[in-house]
Order: sequence, then C-alpha cells, then structure tokens
Amino acid sequence: MIKINKLEIENVKRVKATCFEPEKNGLTVIGGKNGQGKTSVLDAITWALGGERYRPSQAQREGSVLPPYIHIVLSNGLVVERKGKNSDLKVIDPEGRKGGQQLLNEFVEELALNLPRFLQANNREKADTLLQIIGVGDRLYELEQQERELYANRHAIGQIADQKQKFAQEMAYYPNAPQEPVSAVELIRRQQDILARNGENQRKRMRLQQLEREAAEIRRKLDELFARQEAVLADLDIARRTAAELADESTAELEQSIAEIEQLNRMVRANLDKDRAESDALVYKNKYGELTAQLESVRKARTDLLQNADLPLPGLSVENGELLYQGKAWDCMSGADQLRVATAIVRRLNPKCGFVLLDKLEQMDLDTLHEFGAWLEQEGLQAIATRVSTGGECSIIIEDGYIAGEAVTEPETPAAPVWKAGEF
Repeated sequence: MIKINKLEIENVKRVKATCFEPEKNGLTVIGGKNGQGKTSVLDAITWALGGERYRPSQAQREGSVLPPYIHIVLSNGLVVERKGKNSDLKVIDPEGRKGGQQLLNEFVEELALNLPRFLQANNREKADTLLQIIGVGDRLYELEQQERELYANRHAIGQIADQKQKFAQEMAYYPNAPQEPVSAVELIRRQQDILARNGENQRKRMRLQQLEREAAEIRRKLDELFARQEAVLADLDIARRTAAELADESTAELEQSIAEIEQLNRMVRANLDKDRAESDALVYKNKYGELTAQLESVRKARTDLLQNADLPLPGLSVENGELLYQGKAWDCMSGADQLRVATAIVRRLNPKCGFVLLDKLEQMDLDTLHEFGAWLEQEGLQAIATRVSTGGECSIIIEDGYIAGEAVTEPETPAAPVWKAGEF
C-alpha cells in the first residue's frame, strides 16, 4: 500500500508554511484552534493528489504574494508537486513513468481524499458501495426480494388460516349425529297415503250427512214417498253401519319422525361444515409451513452469501439494503466504528491506497481516538486527521498557518522598483 512519507505546504488557503512527516502506520492528528489552517492542510493534500476538481476556489493564501506550493513524497518514490503561478501538477517518478494525474489515479482512491462523501451517504448508498466491493449485490438483492415476497405471502396465508380455524372453532358440532344426511322420502310417502285415506273418510262422512238430510225429507214426505221409504231406509241403515266402522289414522308419529330427521340432518350438515372449515384451515396451515421453510431457505442463502464473501472488515453485513457492523445499523455505531468501517471500505476499493484523510475528529473522546489509532496501526493504514485541540493527542499543532514551535521566517514582500530619470 502506498502512503504519504513527507508533506511540504506553503501559501495554500490558511497555511503559511508547514513541513512534517506523518506516521507511517496509525493516526497523525493535526491539532489547533479554529481558523488556524488545520483543514487547509487536508485540502492541500486532496488538491495535490486528487486533481483540478479539488482545487480550492481561493487556493492562494490571502495576503501572500507568493503562489501556492505543495510538495508530497510518497512511499513508492513518487514526488508530487504543485507550484508556480498556475500551480501546475508535476509528478516525478523514479522509474521514469509518465502520466501526471493519470498515474496518481492508479493508487489514489477518491474516497480516501473525500471520506465525508461516504460518511454522509445514506444507508443504501453505503451498502451499495460494500456490495460493489464484494461483487454480490445483484444476487443479494434478488434473495432479499424473494424474502420479502415470501414473508408477505406467508403472512397473508397465516391470517387466512387463523381466520378459518377461529371460524371452525365457533361452529356447532354434534358428535352423535350420523356422517350423512338421512332421507325422509319414505316417511313422507306414508304420511301422504294416510292423508289420502283420511280424505276418503271425510268424503264418506259428508255422504252420511247428505243421506241424513234426505231421510228427514222423506219422513216429511212419507205419505208421498212411502214407496221409496224402504229403499232409502235400507240405504240409510247401510250407510250408518259403514260410517260406524270407520276410524281415522293419526300422522302424529310420522310428523314427529320427520321432525327428528330434519333436526338430525341439521346436525349432520353442521358437522360437515365444521369438517370442511377445519380441512380448509389445515390446508392453509400446511401452506404456511411450506412458505416458512422457503423463507428460511432464502434467509440462509442470503446469510451464506455474505458469510462466504470476502468482506473488507469482519462483522460487516448488509440486510434489507442497509449496511450493518456487528449487527448495528450506521446510526447506532460508535464514531470509532463508523470510521473503522469507512476506512476499511475505502482500503478495499483501492488496495494500493494506504492512507485516508479525516476532518474534525474532535467528536471523538480520547479513548475512542486511541482505539481507532490502534486499529489503524494493526491494519497497517495511515490516517491524517484534524482535531480542534491543543492536547497531547495531537501529532502537530497549527498556529496561524505554521506548525507550533518551529522557527518561521516571513517571506519578504518584493520591493517596488525605483525608476531614475535616464535609466533603462
């Protein structure tokens, strides 16, 4: 990995003149109060290595008559310079390679110069950057889509199964009822036969009444109808005897039996409905189990995909399009963990780039700062950072554009030429 061995910066933004050698591994903290030139040091490095798109809008220090000057020595032997009126880039390669900015782009990772861009990205963008590195983005999103669809289907099936089971439980059931409805056709036929016979009996009773009326009329006209008296009386006697022998049959028993059959059939139908409801509930319950198995399979495939991937940092993962570290989302990570994740991802984006620039580390307490520095040393990474502080954690302290404690000599302003008459 390529790192920064030495820096010389003059007249860039708030920097007047600085020269120092960052720590090869670990954290180099540039301390100082606000407005002293700390961030200007990082901006100068970014401009020198990142190209013209990082040129400050006002690169030359206010009040300076001298143009900006940047001199960076890299661990691979390259010397990068920006100097002169236009601050043109000059790359000196001991191996004789040429290419200027193109040569630097081979090993300088853009996010190493502009880490806030990664830190300020949303959760999905961070996750996409990680997936781009490990090359499993498309497959992971496919599995996550399957997982969401299966979960939604299973949830819907589960709701239907619960509803059907609850409905089945609330339905009446008669354990002593037969499994099939009983037919009442024969009983109804017998009832109709009896009603027909009873109707014939009623007809005969009406005939009796008719004959009784005729007999009364004959008695009134006995004198006139005596010839007919004997015949009518004979018929009357027969009719009376026949009527006396008649007896109506009762259908009460059959009606009771029909009613009992109908009640029985209601119980049978209720049992069949309950059986169908429970069967439906079981079908959906089994479907729910099948979807659960599929869901678990997809989740395992997603987990295996990430576990088998070559991640830039142990503990990194992506779930539902969000970057996780040790199971925590970005906004739940400590400041040190956020920087650790960002730095590891930047390193993996371009393994040749062994450094990263960090601004405003005053958000970290000293313990967190030391923890992060120890991790950088462990990983063989170089970080140059700024911090509003003048404490012992600072590698150098910037005061009014200079490194505190170093003897400085203000550049003299060139004197205006004095013209004398007759001289050219």
